[in-house]
Amino acid sequence: MMSGMVSCTQPPFSTTRVNCKRDMKENLSSIAKTLKPSRLQQLFFLAECTNAVDLAVGFPDFPAPPHIKAAAVSAITSDFNQYRHVQGICNLLADKMKQMHGLDVDPLTDIAICCGQTEAFAATMFAIINPGDEEILFDPSFETYETCVLMAGGVPVYVALDPPYWTLDKVKLFDAFSAKTKALVLNSPHNPTGKVFNMDELKIIAEYCRTKDCIAITDEVYEHMVYDNEPHISLSSLPGMQERTIITSSLSKTYSVTGWRIGWAIGPSCIAFAIKNIHTKLTDCAPAPFQEAALAALTSPPEYYISLRKDYESKRDFLFKLLSQLGFQVEVKPRGSLFIFAAIPRTCKLTDVEFVEEMIKQGGVIAVPGCGFFHTNHDYHKRYIRFAFCKDDATLTSAAQKMQELEFFES
Repeated sequence: MMSGMVSCTQPPFSTTRVNCKRDMKENLSSIAKTLKPSRLQQLFFLAECTNAVDLAVGFPDFPAPPHIKAAAVSAITSDFNQYRHVQGICNLLADKMKQMHGLDVDPLTDIAICCGQTEAFAATMFAIINPGDEEILFDPSFETYETCVLMAGGVPVYVALDPPYWTLDKVKLFDAFSAKTKALVLNSPHNPTGKVFNMDELKIIAEYCRTKDCIAITDEVYEHMVYDNEPHISLSSLPGMQERTIITSSLSKTYSVTGWRIGWAIGPSCIAFAIKNIHTKLTDCAPAPFQEAALAALTSPPEYYISLRKDYESKRDFLFKLLSQLGFQVEVKPRGSLFIFAAIPRTCKLTDVEFVEEMIKQGGVIAVPGCGFFHTNHDYHKRYIRFAFCKDDATLTSAAQKMQELEFFES
């Protein structure tokens, strides 16, 4: 076998490759023991073996903007390569919060720069959760949330959103609160569904957070991926919410630099200070040259964001039309994010995992089985698949050609 090529004889993360003696396994924490490789990792291995077109992973397969890449290269050659905190990022983010949401944010005390939104979210959990605290999450949801809650000693409590429009039931949300509720997690625009929580839903969430004295943690990484001339509304902009909301976000999606790991948490100064302190203990600082490049990204002209939304709307519409023609149940176009969460055609009896596996084997296209996003028990949980449209037009066209040839669409 040539150097660098992947062997397809043994999937990654198999038990034979993790050769840990029994007595050493007993030293693992209870959380580490529960974090097992997902079925999706096995599907990715199969996709790699078949050179499948990737509509699964939520990152672009096209280049980042030239001016941002140039700023990163310049930072490296200018020797910004050591531990570093770039205060200018906080200044720009404070300006952005004022312009977009009317929020007064102190750049010196209210912002923590972290290694991506993932670390910002995890550090937030570690900063506010005590063992036994309950955290409300909406279902379906991104799997990282639950893991971070559990690692911090919290107890996730799920509120199911109702398909096909993934609407929020006010009664379900009210019933989820208890004397142990510490926080609520809101991701809007939403992964995996593409839902954007409307103002009525945001008002309900805000009302309950205020009356139940609950902290809100928002994931707003798709804040610039809101379509059809709709604005992005941050929960923190509603009356009485800024003082009880921690916003987490990052450069990753907006500027097509998911590997740079520059993110942030914005919230009340006492919590932001704790997040900074935890971040310092975990990773010390975010990558220095990419912090410098963040200054170029955050000063991109308005035209950049207009073009970004326009391009992604076009990609969304292309994939939505394809899935509709193939018989997927997609009642409404996603209003935000980079994903379409589609139900398997009614005539197909395969589960989501079986469907994706066949899609890889027959057509050479991979998407994400929806079951990994669900945490409550409903009969539709094995009927959804998440497709990412943040891909080059050539990638989407190739995927369309391959999917149209799949045998289970012929009827």
